[in-house]
Amino acid sequence: MRMEVRTVAVIGAGTMGAGIAQVCAQSGWHTRIFDAFPKSLENGVAKIYSFWEKGIEKGKTTEEEKNEWGQNLMPCYEISEAVEDADLVIEAVPEIMELKKKIFLEIEKMAPEYAILATNTSSLPISEIANVTNCPERIIGMHFFNPVPIMKLLELVRHEKCSKETINLAESIGRKMGKETILVNDVPGFATSRLGVVLGNEAIKMLSQGVASASDIDTAMKLGYKHPMGPLELSDLVGLDVRRDILNSLAESFNDESYRPHQLLENLVSEGSLGRKTNKGIYIWGENGKKERDDLPK
Repeated sequence: MRMEVRTVAVIGAGTMGAGIAQVCAQSGWHTRIFDAFPKSLENGVAKIYSFWEKGIEKGKTTEEEKNEWGQNLMPCYEISEAVEDADLVIEAVPEIMELKKKIFLEIEKMAPEYAILATNTSSLPISEIANVTNCPERIIGMHFFNPVPIMKLLELVRHEKCSKETINLAESIGRKMGKETILVNDVPGFATSRLGVVLGNEAIKMLSQGVASASDIDTAMKLGYKHPMGPLELSDLVGLDVRRDILNSLAESFNDESYRPHQLLENLVSEGSLGRKTNKGIYIWGENGKKERDDLPK
């Protein structure tokens, strides 16, 4: 196993994959980003450049930095091209276990034998992914947070067969990215997702009961508990479908129905109101921020 990362492959160019690829490029690594859907790949790369352009407008980024980072970023239309010679592969596809297993079986054959293979899952068991491969010792959970370029936390998840060398290298990778890492064991929901979705689900329950408006519930947690973002805002940012799926996964893993998503959350997902990515969730989102929905309790 190499102890220095030079080339990174990111599999998946959605919100999380694009953010991870951006941070990798900014860290000075040759970064290849792949998505099975060419349009999604192009949109992901466009999001990265848009982020850099906004940084220039705000005086936080220079044109020289954007050009330097852009030279580190290479979109790939074949997964084999992306993972070839990669020291680190980070999978960031949707939270579907069978899809993740399929991808890890592919990249195990294509990536070098020394590469670390990481999954960005926020709740699925790392061991179940690792055990379909012949190299579980090189597989680790690297759970990033949205928006990846801004959020400082990186949750590393170790399973029983994960080697100490893999953990040490993942910690050094996190530091190079400018992240603060925590190390947790491979239990359902890890530390962050388990706490976050339960708080968000309870906030949605309170909203449905008319305890307070969405904005007042969020303000209560921001000012009363110093949370940087309220639980309902955060649910919209993460994606209500993602939150629902994590809750269902926890309910099944622990055989505990108290984790089940509240009916209001189910209803919002069913109608296609998934949060910021659809411009409508618990709030309505626009260029000027968010506003309350008229059809939800206030």
